[in-house]
Amino acid sequence: MWEVAAAGFSAMGSEARLKVLKTLVRAGQAGLTVGEIQSRTGIAPSTLAHHLRFLAAGGVVEQEKVGRSTINRACYDELRNLAQFILSECCADEIEKAANDG
Repeated sequence: MWEVAAAGFSAMGSEARLKVLKTLVRAGQAGLTVGEIQSRTGIAPSTLAHHLRFLAAGGVVEQEKVGRSTINRACYDELRNLAQFILSECCADEIEKAANDG
C-alpha cells in the first residue's frame, strides 16, 4: 500500500494538478473532456495533457476514449483509499499516551 499511496500523493503534488483534480471531483461521475477541463482551469492544452497523464499514472484519474474525445474522471475509490491511508492512524500516539498516563 505504501507504493500505491506514494504514487497517488505524488500525482497530486502540484498546484496545477490539484486544480485539475478538484475540477474533476466537482464534475462528478460524468467526467469532463480535455477541452472542458481547459476552459474551467485556464491551463494550456499541452500542459494540461501532461498533468492528466501524471494524474492517471498515479491512479487518481481515469481516462476513457469515447469516439474522438477522451473523458477524464476522478477515481473516487482511490481518493477515498488515499484519505483513509493518511488518516488511519490519526491520533494513535495521543490515545496510547493517554492510556499509559491513566
